[in-house]
Amino acid sequence: MEKLTFYAVSAPEKLDRIGAYLAERLSRDVVRHRYGYVLIAMEALDQLLMACHSQSIKPFVESFLHMVAKLLESGEPKLQVLGTNSFVKFANIEEDTPSYHRRYDFFVSRFSAMCHAYHEDPEVQTEIRIAGIRGIQGVVRKTVNDELQATIWEPQHMDKIVPSLLFNMQKTEDVDSRACPPSSPGGEKEDNPSVLAENCFRELLGRATYGNMNHAVRPVFAHLDQHRLWDPNEFAVSCFKIIMYSIQAQYSHHVIQEILAHLDARRRDFPRVRAGIIQALLQAVAIAAKGSIGPTVLEVFNTLLKHLRFSIDFELSDRRSSVTSACISANAKDSDERIVQNAIIQTIGFFGCNLPDYQRSEIMMFIMGKVPVLGATSHTLETNQLGDLGTRRFQIMLLRSLLMVTTGYSARTISAALPAPFLDPLLSPSLMDDCELRQLVLEILHNLIDRHDNRAKLRGIRIIPDVSDLKIKRDKISKQDVSFMKKHGQQLYRHVYLGCKEEDNVQKNFELLYTTLALVTIELANEEVVIDLVRVAIALQDLAILNEDNLPMFHRCGVMAVVAAYLNFLSQMIAVPAFCQHVSKVIETRTLEAPYFLPETIFREKCSLPKSLEKEETNLFFLTNQMAESLGGSGYCVERLSVPYVPLVTDEDRLSRRRSLVDTLSIQVDLLPGCNLQEKVNSTEEITFETLKKAIDSNGLEEQEKEKRRLVIEKFQKAPFEEIAAQCENKANLLHDRLTQILERTVRPPPSPSGNTSITAGRVHYQSIPVYEMKFPDLCVY
Repeated sequence: MEKLTFYAVSAPEKLDRIGAYLAERLSRDVVRHRYGYVLIAMEALDQLLMACHSQSIKPFVESFLHMVAKLLESGEPKLQVLGTNSFVKFANIEEDTPSYHRRYDFFVSRFSAMCHAYHEDPEVQTEIRIAGIRGIQGVVRKTVNDELQATIWEPQHMDKIVPSLLFNMQKTEDVDSRACPPSSPGGEKEDNPSVLAENCFRELLGRATYGNMNHAVRPVFAHLDQHRLWDPNEFAVSCFKIIMYSIQAQYSHHVIQEILAHLDARRRDFPRVRAGIIQALLQAVAIAAKGSIGPTVLEVFNTLLKHLRFSIDFELSDRRSSVTSACISANAKDSDERIVQNAIIQTIGFFGCNLPDYQRSEIMMFIMGKVPVLGATSHTLETNQLGDLGTRRFQIMLLRSLLMVTTGYSARTISAALPAPFLDPLLSPSLMDDCELRQLVLEILHNLIDRHDNRAKLRGIRIIPDVSDLKIKRDKISKQDVSFMKKHGQQLYRHVYLGCKEEDNVQKNFELLYTTLALVTIELANEEVVIDLVRVAIALQDLAILNEDNLPMFHRCGVMAVVAAYLNFLSQMIAVPAFCQHVSKVIETRTLEAPYFLPETIFREKCSLPKSLEKEETNLFFLTNQMAESLGGSGYCVERLSVPYVPLVTDEDRLSRRRSLVDTLSIQVDLLPGCNLQEKVNSTEEITFETLKKAIDSNGLEEQEKEKRRLVIEKFQKAPFEEIAAQCENKANLLHDRLTQILERTVRPPPSPSGNTSITAGRVHYQSIPVYEMKFPDLCVY
């Protein structure tokens, strides 16, 4: 052998003849089953291959690969392993010049078949599969180092290589051991096909570039689909963890795009299959979000929201079909759709929380733009086809997604967290007739307003004995926050006030409303805002006492409890002694005489409610004059406390609230309450001397007019512009609604050529009128 090697090195032009001779001998020995001579011939070829590195080795390589192919084609496992070992040695040789004519199609096919080999002896089977994996690894290394490496990335090759590796990876028992980033090569186990296949798969993905990344990823989806590995999806999730950790970071968005495309293709599949794909997407997003994933951000959210709508649509359609067919498995499928929806929300939330703040604010605006608002004509995600129940479900799911995205979000200024294009649509669902929607809106507000993580300290509505024990964190209010409260403070007050009036409020609603007032006090309250918050609290107390909206007694007591808990918190935050003393005195009186006005009592399971609330029991109520006196003594401008708080009325009330301003059948044009016709008839009296004397003596009337004028002037001098506008708008809206109702009842449409309609025996009959007999107004006739 030494002589042969010396001869080949000395005369490299003879290598092709040496290789041809050895190839001929080896082929003859393989056919005659002379395996000893086969081993000798392959050993000689291997030594010659390792010793000679000249350019004339290329003809010899052709003979060498031909002999390796002969060994791989044989049915003897030992010869297949021998040929694989020789090919691996050849793959580790770096050639000086590329081979443009050499192809490895046969070796890819043969090594892939060996990866799926089956043998009666498990040890032999494992040995063949390990040889196939090592052969694929050699092909990958050889082609990647070659300038013609693009041939290995062709789909026909990847469709064989990737499933072969995944097939062996799937046989492992410890799936979670592969969920971490790649380990050092020194720890590889050459006798374990799953570990070897995983390392080869990582190496293959690590060598993938921008142009061929998709060819390496798409066979993964085909393998998972064919073997039904999305449910359960532990192996699928581990595969995508390996993919995301192995590829170059700048190509991670390609993988996410492929998962989204596959999710679109399987959108009508079983719910658990879609849930498995979404959970795999969650793991990919969790790894990719730590870096930059480029333009895929909005695409991810848009696709997920689209599939969220699909899932709700499928759930409702299955529910309708189950009602008609009484299907037993409907509940199981319904729960499966809930799994899909929860997986989508979890993915949206996790992805949003890992984005930088500037991208997260854009995502918040994007999701908020998808939330359907009652009264809107068009929606991006075609929610008009869902119906009222589907729209409500979609609203809840979107708000839950938005809640997860806003978790942990902290902006320097509140105007950056709550810009006007985001605040207005966010507050719209807070007036809808659904307590769960209102709860989600308030929780989202808490995430955005609370910039010092004080919300957990305020959890649960209660009378706090000493607020200082909570160790509230707060900073001095900035000029930007002051400007925000001047522009949008009335919106926040309005939604808190109207939120307390909803009849379907539960304990959680009252707790969230209290927390909202407390967080506004901590984060956004200066002296002017404090006065506004006190006015809102007084208005809520008057709301419960007067009960103009006919609220149940529990809700009236709940509002009183919210006012008590909040004024107790506010008094200790501003630390005005006289104000604290008045609030504490009222709370002590309630504890003894009316415990149902306190949150610790009213929100218990069994609480005795009063039959009525007496206005004369002033010792149980917070008095405006005493609070004004105490705050005025500490330098607060309390002139506005004398003006009752009136919420600003907008078009949202007509779009989102169930109670209309006009909900009666009778038309009453009188704007003053209580001025109906019967009272007018009863109020008439005979004209006598005393009546004329009273009419002549107009001193009392002049005094009343002066008092009215003084109150109007004082109101326009001290009340904020928003409240004055709200009162004027209330009157204008009321007058507009009354006139609209009158016109709807009095104005009749012009007669049509089809004539008048008459209904007899349940059928509609038309009495035709000729055009020349129709009477038109004079202004319409030329």
